[in-house]
Amino acid sequence: MKSRKPLRVAMLSVHTCPLATLGGKKTGGMNVYVRELSTELGRRGIFVDVFTRSQDPCVPHINETDLGDCARVVHIPAGPESPLSTVDNYPHLPEFSNNVRAFAAHEGLEYDLIHSHYWLSGVVAKTLKQAWGIPFIQMFHTLGHMKNRIAGIDGAVEEDLRIQIEYQLMHQADWLVAATPAERIQLMWLYNAESRKIQTISPGVDVKQFYPIPRSKARQVIGIPEEDHFLLFVGRIEPLKGIDTLLQAIALLKARLPEGLPKLSLSIIGGLEDEEDQSDEMKRLRTLREELGLGELVTFLGAKSQETLQYYYSAAEAVVMPSHYESFGMVALEAMACGTPVIASEVGGLAYLVQDGVTGFHVPTNDPMPLADKIDLLLTSNVLQHEMSHAAHDWARQYSWQRIADRIEDLYTEALDTQNG
Repeated sequence: MKSRKPLRVAMLSVHTCPLATLGGKKTGGMNVYVRELSTELGRRGIFVDVFTRSQDPCVPHINETDLGDCARVVHIPAGPESPLSTVDNYPHLPEFSNNVRAFAAHEGLEYDLIHSHYWLSGVVAKTLKQAWGIPFIQMFHTLGHMKNRIAGIDGAVEEDLRIQIEYQLMHQADWLVAATPAERIQLMWLYNAESRKIQTISPGVDVKQFYPIPRSKARQVIGIPEEDHFLLFVGRIEPLKGIDTLLQAIALLKARLPEGLPKLSLSIIGGLEDEEDQSDEMKRLRTLREELGLGELVTFLGAKSQETLQYYYSAAEAVVMPSHYESFGMVALEAMACGTPVIASEVGGLAYLVQDGVTGFHVPTNDPMPLADKIDLLLTSNVLQHEMSHAAHDWARQYSWQRIADRIEDLYTEALDTQNG
């Protein structure tokens, strides 16, 4: 990027810290996106401050090491320094905005643009844009309208407040980033967003971290017998993810293959292991596991650090994502970068990321029978698994963060050129 001085970006991730352990209630693909993009931009000499709400008084407010050179995480006090639900974050956004401005003034910093993530951050971005007179770029990651369209499945209806603010942000932001062509259409169709201000730029994957590890070595590291059939789910534990459908599919396989099943196992990464802190969804899934007689076959592992995930991906014969809604599906990308086929619902970003019959399989949502059939097909064909493994790895490499950051830089340039007229 051509610039007279190093670019300085205010990256907003109000409700969740990019350094948080993955698999928690509010941690997932967005955390990875903000962390990896900020790190890659920092490598290029772009200064990035990631502003997130302070949730623990014992955590230093400024972290200057974990994102590498030129990028840091700034924990902004706003409300109680403890975890809050999304809606409970909202009343503290004015304080958050004021404290970001106070931080910038104290540090003597002038930012060139704002890049905000999720609707809560967009509210702050709008305020900062007015105060600083700089453009802001908005990425939603998930959309309230889309979650409500499948609310009949999981019962989790998004608040009217969120929908209203998303509508406003579509028109207040200078640019909108959609993760897939499908999301671009959703922005225009559901929110009347202007097509001219939407850029479709997918998230990326760290191909230096996620790469094929020999299965025997990966299984040795995580303690999986080499002869087992091993399946994996990674993600937040919430009804949207369709984990109950996956458990029902495993039960169908158990009934179909009673002799071979002792060698089949499913590990679920995400959520909390502590019984007292478990979500209602985790408790429901544990109960369902016992009702289906899968106690010895299905293991809930809780959250895992990003540094260990490549061993689980490489050890698995398939990663299964039976989601009802995924705006993108970064887990699928990470798994494929490790050479692991993905069996996923044909929804959202998964419909674009997973090439049906090439890098994995598409299955209908909320239907355990075809899911069981595809798992069975993949596990019983070494040739198919080998071909899909190579295709998945090759496909994922085109999503390297270097390529994605190139496109984000181009968008920053366009935003500043437009601002400067």
